[in-house]
Amino acid sequence: MIYDKDNKEKRPLLHYTPLYKALDPDEVSARCAVAYDKEKSVFLLRFMGRNYSIGFPEFTVSPESEGKFEPLAELPAAQLLIMRYLIEGRYVESKGGFLTFREMPWGEVYKAQFDGRCIKRLAYGFGSKPEALKTAMERIGAVPLKTGDFSYEFELLPGLKMQFILWQGDEEFPPSSQILFSDNFALAFSAEDMAVVGDVTITTVKALSK
Repeated sequence: MIYDKDNKEKRPLLHYTPLYKALDPDEVSARCAVAYDKEKSVFLLRFMGRNYSIGFPEFTVSPESEGKFEPLAELPAAQLLIMRYLIEGRYVESKGGFLTFREMPWGEVYKAQFDGRCIKRLAYGFGSKPEALKTAMERIGAVPLKTGDFSYEFELLPGLKMQFILWQGDEEFPPSSQILFSDNFALAFSAEDMAVVGDVTITTVKALSK
């Protein structure tokens, strides 16, 4: 990862890099349900429909193949998100339910920030562009749903699913949206990380919609 000296990701990177290097890769593999290749010293990760090798103990990101947009290779925020997940997160199987951000254990406290940072951005970015959204969702292997005017379900990581739901605006009402998370997200990510999840997924979808 390369950062400018004033990049906002630099400080957390400096904090988490030694914690990452100190990990036991076998423990991480079991806790996060992520495969680890001992011969190559890499975690094998699928992120938003793309396969990556994540170096250990030096954190590096290598896409398996070159795509139109590689979020984990191109977005420093996504890299920090995954580093934090491997350090602190835990994967458990979903019970099949989906939750709004507000329904998460800490959702009420951060709801206003998440709404402004993610919900409104999704609504105004795609509320009038269903074809652009469809193009992006097809590129990440999303499944169309029947909720709202148009909606899709996709995986952030294997077993960690999200749903983007949009309602188109009209002369009386602006476009609106909702983001749902599979019920196992609360153990995988913190409240701070969940906002990053929203940012990264929307940024990726925008890049792939063109």
